[in-house]
Amino acid sequence: MARIERFEDVKGWEKGRELCKLVYEATNKAPFSRDYGLRDQMRRAAVSVISNIAEGFESQNDRTFIRHLYIAKGSSGEVRAQAYIAMDQDYITPEVFNQIHTLSSETSRLISGLITYLEQSPPK
Repeated sequence: MARIERFEDVKGWEKGRELCKLVYEATNKAPFSRDYGLRDQMRRAAVSVISNIAEGFESQNDRTFIRHLYIAKGSSGEVRAQAYIAMDQDYITPEVFNQIHTLSSETSRLISGLITYLEQSPPK
């Protein structure tokens, strides 16, 4: 695996950033934009994905990084769950739901792969 020099180089962070952008686009449109609770919670979860990857990476400690990666992975699942709610309320179309679901699933897989790699590597 190539050496990752910055958190921006983490593939899960890149995919999480795409997810965050998509969530903000979807939640900016009415009627979703007026459901402040779900809108804000979904945005916080999306932001949590990339924020936890960045924070964990910057810690320069594999155990701390792994802990933050697990939180980021959980937040990615949270976005996926909230997308179901948004679709059930007709806030987003099935197409937008599928985009969010796909991006959050890809993000989770990438984070899982990094966790596995770090857990199998000698500690720093």
